[in-house]
Amino acid sequence: MISTGKIAALALTLLGAAWIAAPQAGAAGAQANGGAFEPAGARTSVPWGWVDYCRRYAGECDGAALPATRVALDGALRDALVKVDDEVNAAIDPVSAMDHWGVVNKWDLPLDGRGDCNSYVLMKRKLLLEAGLPRQALLATVVIDKQGEGHLVLTVATDRGDLVLDNLEPRILPWDETGYDFVKRQSQEDPNVWISVNARAVVAAAN
Repeated sequence: MISTGKIAALALTLLGAAWIAAPQAGAAGAQANGGAFEPAGARTSVPWGWVDYCRRYAGECDGAALPATRVALDGALRDALVKVDDEVNAAIDPVSAMDHWGVVNKWDLPLDGRGDCNSYVLMKRKLLLEAGLPRQALLATVVIDKQGEGHLVLTVATDRGDLVLDNLEPRILPWDETGYDFVKRQSQEDPNVWISVNARAVVAAAN
């Protein structure tokens, strides 16, 4: 079970590192890095699960828009990402929203130690926020997985490219090495605004 005490303890172990924000890479920077950054598209619909989550957790989604930021990917940050990814993946027992809550889709923190992909993402995001990473670099992202099903992962925007934390994959991979079709993700400026990532995946999701 993941308790609030465990959340605090894990966050404290990460607070010794200083997360240095790097300037946002523009289009030229993304091209120079060979597709290391997810291609940001137009504004799109916000997943109902996020809207409902924000209604139930006051303060989790509040705040004014902020400048887009990437974190500097050094050894300390990589170690922190691996630690959070591994511990959350190991601590949560996977269960569908229907079996867990009796509904088709629900985003919630896994406070009882159980949850689906949405719970993994929300917990990882919460721990990394409490460890001091900027929210602009922690982006919930909708993808189509290798089985053709909708799935949620956490994108971490770094100065060396976008990395994906995923409960279905033990490794932290660059976004373009996951084998997923990317549909949409949170805007870096405002977590309540979502943008499309890949037009081909949007068509696949719609079908």
